[in-house]
Amino acid sequence: MPSATYAVFRNAILAEQQVICSYDGRTRELCPHIIGTNKQGEEAVLAWQFAGESSGRLPQWRCLKLAKVKNARARKGAWHEGGSHKTEQVCVSTIDLDINIDVRKVR
Repeated sequence: MPSATYAVFRNAILAEQQVICSYDGRTRELCPHIIGTNKQGEEAVLAWQFAGESSGRLPQWRCLKLAKVKNARARKGAWHEGGSHKTEQVCVSTIDLDINIDVRKVR
């Protein structure tokens, strides 16, 4: 059974909404793109962080373990995404939902 946090991120992908949350003690403003589980079977999401707090430059891709996410909530706002990938993503190994395949191709 997916966690409540998983449901917030999954629903945000379906609605192309932003997610605000706390991760590693920092406030993150994200657009989630891919959700599922990582190689260890943990819930994970690949998201484009466009604002909020970061130890590095923004914007950038983030791989979040959902067990470490706190206070996640979706909101309406402009959709953000990164440029082309130079490497295949390894954040989510078992993909449940990918915005580019499961959401946008259906429209």
